[in-house]
Amino acid sequence: MKPVLFIATLLLTTSVNASPVCPPLLNFSLTDIDGEIRDLCAYAGKVVLVVNTASQCGYTGQFKGLQALSDQYGPQGLVVLGLPANDFGGQEPGSNAKIKNFCEVGYQVDFPLFAKTGVTAANANPLHEALARATGERPRWNFHKYLIDRSGTRALSFASQVEPQSKEMVQAIKSLLKAKPAPAQLSQREE
Repeated sequence: MKPVLFIATLLLTTSVNASPVCPPLLNFSLTDIDGEIRDLCAYAGKVVLVVNTASQCGYTGQFKGLQALSDQYGPQGLVVLGLPANDFGGQEPGSNAKIKNFCEVGYQVDFPLFAKTGVTAANANPLHEALARATGERPRWNFHKYLIDRSGTRALSFASQVEPQSKEMVQAIKSLLKAKPAPAQLSQREE
């Protein structure tokens, strides 16, 4: 092989095999509420609040507080992700289209919503499974909240009854927004 051809082949192989850096707690793809596959690595470097939601729950009013957090802290790097689940009391029976309409019309939600999914141990989506391992806590009801730090390596868990705009939640969000991600802690995305 000629030296120039060898170097060109080596460069091409290196760029093809180079994987983007993705934090372990975001190293997943999920289907959004409109049926599109979304790579959660897009949220790397952000503080991510993951909430399993339901339209017919006593905590459904928390959509208002979640949207307020998104509006207030989104410009600073917070992203709220809503993952509807029908695991508790059958309180999310509708289709993805009905869920989207309910959230947008009833609560003016504009943060990312994902397709209805499972969050309990028996049928957890990969993100919730990773968050349960990272925190040692699984959702026990709708509106359980996980707050992922900017490095995407650590998470905090908040029970359903913790209101989105509670002092506890806001202090945790502010603290994590102040921290910068630690690049050395990121892992290579598995292809």
